[in-house]
Amino acid sequence: MSHVLEIRDLRVEAPNGAVLLHGVSLDLNPGEVLGLIGESGAGKSTIGLASMGYGRGGCRITGGEIRLVGTEMREASRKTREALRGTRIAYVAQSAAAAFNPAMRLDTQILEVPLLHGLMPEAEARAWMLELFRALQLPDPEHFGARYPHQVSGGQLQRAMIAMAMAGKPDILVLDEPTTALDVTTQIEVLALLREMIRRYGTAALYITHDLAVIAQIADRLMVLRHGREVETGPTAALLEAPQQDYTRALVSERRESLGAVSGAHHRTGKALLSVEKVTASYGQTPVLHDVSLTLKRGETLAVVGESGSGKSTLARLVSGLLPPRAGTVTFDGASLPPRFRDRSPAQLRRIQLVYQLPDVALNPRQSVGEAIGRPLALFRGLRGKALADEVVRLLEQIGLPADFAARLPSALSGGQKQRVCIARALAAEPELMICDEVTSALDPLVAEEILRLLRKLQDELVMTYLFITHDLSVVQRLADRVMVMQKGRVVETGETAALFADPQAPYTRRLLDAVPQLRTDWLDEVMAAR
Repeated sequence: MSHVLEIRDLRVEAPNGAVLLHGVSLDLNPGEVLGLIGESGAGKSTIGLASMGYGRGGCRITGGEIRLVGTEMREASRKTREALRGTRIAYVAQSAAAAFNPAMRLDTQILEVPLLHGLMPEAEARAWMLELFRALQLPDPEHFGARYPHQVSGGQLQRAMIAMAMAGKPDILVLDEPTTALDVTTQIEVLALLREMIRRYGTAALYITHDLAVIAQIADRLMVLRHGREVETGPTAALLEAPQQDYTRALVSERRESLGAVSGAHHRTGKALLSVEKVTASYGQTPVLHDVSLTLKRGETLAVVGESGSGKSTLARLVSGLLPPRAGTVTFDGASLPPRFRDRSPAQLRRIQLVYQLPDVALNPRQSVGEAIGRPLALFRGLRGKALADEVVRLLEQIGLPADFAARLPSALSGGQKQRVCIARALAAEPELMICDEVTSALDPLVAEEILRLLRKLQDELVMTYLFITHDLSVVQRLADRVMVMQKGRVVETGETAALFADPQAPYTRRLLDAVPQLRTDWLDEVMAAR
């Protein structure tokens, strides 16, 4: 069998001379899915982009061979490489929202590749687009393309991006974390449809992910990477059942443990720190929260779960004062909070801190770590000079980072390190409640587990209270005392974590739990057969 992609001894270097890939080699056969697994910085996305002849962010391909459907990409002219991109190999990014131009209709963007490359007449290209829309089960396929990106859901936009990648009928798809940002119910739909598309059209794929349970459902083979080197490669089932290398065993063990772990109780006092009473909220004229109530005790972790659009992040915005409710009240430590954060006192602002999902967006790229952590120290605690610098160092030590990180810019940090800095910045205000909005969703399992251990440690040391928003139910099991399930802006069910996972009462809760991928290769087949 001739390979559609051959990579030999690939070496990639960063602008500062650091080696990102150390002589990695792989083969990809027609119709085959090769999963690339590893922690942040392992080189997964670098391989995916290099297979298209790209070096991201000034990185350079300095050694090896990349042969795409018979063409040596390093020796090919720029015109040849551009002719192959979209037609023989296409890329599906993690963030669909960032991949589309918000000012252009979906069909205009999806049809661009076949029309620009002259692959087919417009009528034929539109017919192929409709076939893809139907295969991906997009609503109202005849008119779906007339919408703009902001007019469809996250799951629909992710499927539209797959259609855009398939529009040129490529031999290879590079799938870079295509379901990581999706909730579990949407993820399973996209994963099943993606697998069906690959099988139906015989497309090969490099599937980049940090979730072993997800990749187990779609990959024929796995390649485990770490620090830019190949650790282990083999058939998916064999590698999951009998990994040969210590690092692979650690990845598999962590994922298996995360699927069964249940949190123990924390230092709950019985006194309510936060109370939300019958709140209703909307964006413009569109209602997003309907009569939502919750109580959070001091020292407790309440996880808020639900699919995309359920109102989880809107609830966080409401509690933090970024979105005032149309009705209802928010009470903190017995006192009513003003609806808008601008009307809250410095003391009220200090006591509630929000940690965002994406540290890359939350941190100013031009501010050093010390400046980022120092701002709340100056604002809320009045620290200056040496006292401020000493407290920055103490906070860095508290989150497990060395003192010299204070001088670094965010670009010099890994994803897990950036998230730790965001946590330190929140801790600088000495809050009593931390709202964590999907703080581990973009991290690989081992780094995510480090963040969870840090949050548990801080809770034990500081009696911290967490409102933890997530779509990752394995995280909920390991961290939360209680769980509140939301759907379409309403509370569906609330209960103790262990009891709710063991015996969910609401059908929607059972559906969420059933959609958590299991670490075996036949799980998706069983789930789809039962539907």
